[in-house]
Amino acid sequence: MAEKLKIGALISGGGTNLQAIIDACEAGEINAEMAFVGSDHPGVKGLDRAAKHGIPSFVMEYGPILKNPEDYPAAPGLDLDDVISKQHLFYGEGALERAELYCAVRAVAEAQLLKEMDKFEYDVLVLAGFMRIFTPYIIDKINKGHDLPRIMNIHPALLPAFPGVDGYGDTFAYGCKVGGCTVHFVDYGEDSGPIIGQKAYTIDPGDTEADIRKKGLELEWRLYPECIGLYADGRLSLAKRGRRTVVEVSR
Repeated sequence: MAEKLKIGALISGGGTNLQAIIDACEAGEINAEMAFVGSDHPGVKGLDRAAKHGIPSFVMEYGPILKNPEDYPAAPGLDLDDVISKQHLFYGEGALERAELYCAVRAVAEAQLLKEMDKFEYDVLVLAGFMRIFTPYIIDKINKGHDLPRIMNIHPALLPAFPGVDGYGDTFAYGCKVGGCTVHFVDYGEDSGPIIGQKAYTIDPGDTEADIRKKGLELEWRLYPECIGLYADGRLSLAKRGRRTVVEVSR
């Protein structure tokens, strides 16, 4: 059997997707093992999950850095002009100024996060309820020297519909008849990277927002390990489709 894929995970809260990934690794459903769990908030349940399974963990709080970035070391090797030119988050009037402030400050936090993650060997980084958007600064450093992107995220909607923080709420508010979840590689935008896998559920008459969140989460816990398994088995590749980069899955 091929060497196990080493997974690093970042969380911000309870870590139910993290638990699903841990369980899949321990059950041998995917050829992978956990390398570390990191959180941007102390005391969250996801850290308890890591401790229960003997997985190394750390906390790197964004909050203090975002409030006082001048109190922390500058981000090593930061080319702010390059980072700003790549990001796909800010448009319209004042976009350049907003991008400069956003990227400069978050790169300081990302440098500290990289410092913690560099203590471990990992092949892929999974965002499992990590409520931070990465800048090109950290994305490029993690992906450097690799053919495939190395950062995955799970989103609670059928992308490209309803990117952002409340995919299930937006799905419900829009009156959709079908909802779902998506695992994708992270790129320079918000929930805009190449899609690895999706699962869908039916929204029945009378379903509440809580109902569709429950349906969606149950699918998330299946989908994320499946997509990591495809990565571990070497079945993913990138291809061009028009102006888009897409993920192809081999048999």
